[in-house]
Amino acid sequence: MNTSSIWKVAVATATLIIGVEAASAEKVLKLGTVGFKGMPIGDAIDQALIPTLNEVSGGKLTIEPHYRKSLCSEQTCGEQANQGLLQLWTSSTANFGNFGTSLAIFDLPYIFKSIEDADRISSEWLAKKQCDIAAEEAGHVCLTVYSSGGFRQLGNAHGPVHVPSDMEGIKWRVTKSPIEYTLIKNWGAVPVPYDWSQLYQGLQTGVVSGQYVATPWQHVAKLHEVAKYFTEIGGSWSGNQLSMDKRQYDALTDQEKEWLHTAAEAFGQKVQELDRNWVEAGETAIKADIEEWYVPSEDEMKLWRAGAIDAWINAKGTFDPATAERVLEEQGMTDFIAQLKEAGAL
Repeated sequence: MNTSSIWKVAVATATLIIGVEAASAEKVLKLGTVGFKGMPIGDAIDQALIPTLNEVSGGKLTIEPHYRKSLCSEQTCGEQANQGLLQLWTSSTANFGNFGTSLAIFDLPYIFKSIEDADRISSEWLAKKQCDIAAEEAGHVCLTVYSSGGFRQLGNAHGPVHVPSDMEGIKWRVTKSPIEYTLIKNWGAVPVPYDWSQLYQGLQTGVVSGQYVATPWQHVAKLHEVAKYFTEIGGSWSGNQLSMDKRQYDALTDQEKEWLHTAAEAFGQKVQELDRNWVEAGETAIKADIEEWYVPSEDEMKLWRAGAIDAWINAKGTFDPATAERVLEEQGMTDFIAQLKEAGAL
């Protein structure tokens, strides 16, 4: 065979191979997230979501992750998914509220008593129930709900805080969250909207004296270096979600949907594990470097929960009361149910 013939055979063979590969080419799902490797969300994407999907699909369905807001931030990721510019996205459950109220129940203060209760109830039934609603109302198929940092806890540079009255008149940093503003105000402090990036300096100079932030994030920002008094009051759970634009989800085959849900379940389990470790490590480090880490008694916790009732009243219409009551009942929070019902919040 002459050189020309060999070349023609080689070209024909290459064309055939390319054709076969194209026929079985993978489908790539672009994922936008503010998470990054080195924190639970990013690590769980890298260690569980991506490899599990590759494994169960045999490489036919893969994920292309874009970390650290490189593609979009939380709300804009959801908007880009609606526009077909990406398929998967993550956000806090609060920012999912830009597309509907189906996940608002996760943001109710004291809906969960502990990280363990939040993980258990979310995994067993609540996430699926609310995600089914989201698929119909929000234009996004919520695949799983998980924590990013556990619960917010109080830290301050002023002095010991054991009950809400100890916060009276103290300037307390808040975000733009109406729920957080209501909580801080009802607990007696003076809510001061303040930028996260400036918070260390604000605590150091006394512009604000306290903050209500999830403990691992307080550790990352080294806030415990200037705020030496902490109070473990919980309340606001740091809920997050992984979703896919519904129109693009509906275009998947049944097999592809099954693969995606299997991977999302693995992701949810992994992020729970990593997040708990992250919270524990952050709290351990903070406790070793502060004056006081106070854990209120149950009677004192009733006072903290009482400050949350207005937030529940303000949120009426965004959650199903029967579902919320079931969540509280499963945690034995009968006293809080009574408080909410007496106030007309439930």
